[in-house]
Amino acid sequence: MKPLVYGLIFFTTLVIATGLSIWLGPVDLTSAQILETIRGEGPPENLYIVREIRGPRTILAIMVGGGLALAGAVFQALLRNPLAEPYILGISSGAATGAVLVLSLGLVASQAWTLPAAAFIGSLLAISIVLAVSSNHSQKIDVRVLLLAGVVTGAFFSACISLILTLSDAPNLRSAVLWMMGSLSGAEWSTVTVVSVYTFPCAIILFGLARPLNLLTIGEETANYLGVKVERVKLTGYIVASLMTAAGVAATGIIGFVGLIVPHGIRLLIGNDYRFLLPLCFLCGATFLTLADTLSRILISPAEIPVGVVTALFGVPAFLWLLRRNMKAGHS
Repeated sequence: MKPLVYGLIFFTTLVIATGLSIWLGPVDLTSAQILETIRGEGPPENLYIVREIRGPRTILAIMVGGGLALAGAVFQALLRNPLAEPYILGISSGAATGAVLVLSLGLVASQAWTLPAAAFIGSLLAISIVLAVSSNHSQKIDVRVLLLAGVVTGAFFSACISLILTLSDAPNLRSAVLWMMGSLSGAEWSTVTVVSVYTFPCAIILFGLARPLNLLTIGEETANYLGVKVERVKLTGYIVASLMTAAGVAATGIIGFVGLIVPHGIRLLIGNDYRFLLPLCFLCGATFLTLADTLSRILISPAEIPVGVVTALFGVPAFLWLLRRNMKAGHS
């Protein structure tokens, strides 16, 4: 099947997932009531539910899910490692450390902007450490050292999180733990605006790296011979994908497996042509997280499961299946 056909299918699926996310929830709304709210009519409570709760939450799920999947695909391409993703490189742990520190100090209640700011600073700190350790004197990045530095950096920040949680008060501890599980429950239009400022420019830049990434799959020496500035492409990809991940983690907490599973699935469908793989990863990642968030709201309604738990429950079996399939393909 042609990539454009898959694109149409995934876009249609995303539209359906968006509709379900707006429609389903603890409060039952009919399709007629939803259409009324879109026109600006109906009871004030329905307008508030659709426009101020489910609306921003759905848009945020689309941007964060698409961003995580796109970033995962780029990391896997640059590192030529199917296990490479933002979490392996310690970026999410850095963001979580900053956010948990703010939560434990109770600063979020007084200043709403402190949580995303702290998470973003933590992400940038993690990125800086990993890139500094993995770059040699000629500013070239060693892929093997990069992965090892990411694992060690992630372990360090995880230890910092454990220390902060150990010293925290009980109420703040609970909010920090829930944030670490990943949640879109606090989505607001202001959050959507901030995330979009990072997500869309970063996505455009990464889409522009499709041709160099295709050449890098042949080999760095061949790509360099064909005119690709390999080190510049790698550095741009690492930084831009990391910034996109940091924006998502700052807004929603740690949501795993989106950047790991989605690129694998798309690659099995269309191969390694990044001109099509990157946009399809964004569409599929957006759909996956939107559906996962909808499930998190309705499975034990009116209570809610952290969306990071839902993605893990679906992601682990899917990843094992994909891994098994790849192993069989390698032996055939």
